[in-house]
Amino acid sequence: MNDDYYQQNAQRFYDDTVNVDMSALYEPFLAYLKPGAQILDAGCGSGRDTRAFSDLGFEVEAFDASAELVERARQLTGRQVEVMRFQEMTAVAKYDGIWCCASLLHVPETELPEVMALLARALKPGGVWYLSFKYGRGEREKDGRVFTDMDERQLQTLTEKMRNIAVKNIWITDDKRPCRSKECWLNGLFIKNEFIY
Repeated sequence: MNDDYYQQNAQRFYDDTVNVDMSALYEPFLAYLKPGAQILDAGCGSGRDTRAFSDLGFEVEAFDASAELVERARQLTGRQVEVMRFQEMTAVAKYDGIWCCASLLHVPETELPEVMALLARALKPGGVWYLSFKYGRGEREKDGRVFTDMDERQLQTLTEKMRNIAVKNIWITDDKRPCRSKECWLNGLFIKNEFIY
């Protein structure tokens, strides 16, 4: 269902998101990274954040499940962007930072623990991980897409099961797009424990 939506609406989604200023969300994430650190943009959409991190001198890898969006992200960034799903990740302790901006929200709630475990495995010990969900609770369908919404308690419960992940901050922000100013997002920033695997 989500695949069909992004195949048919890729250009509209790209146009709506590519120029959104995300700098206020970059700052707390990048504060934990050294210059030239390796970042994974997981579920990169338009490639906006991949480009921003690359322009700041970071080594960035990116993927998205939508082939249409991947093509646009490749054109925008001039980088190799992979067509891949979270469930296909195999990396182990590879990235200094993982960025999941508005991407995990399309993973079914029952699959989130497994997907988050794969992301945590791909993060180096001491690495930083940012993620965001639309603020709410449970699964819903809207405009041909399925969303898993999340509130503070749900996210806390989900991450408490991961012994090697420590919560640094969970906070709520308004949507940065002018047409979505009444929508809220739940943001999370996590650090992978250096000693527990």
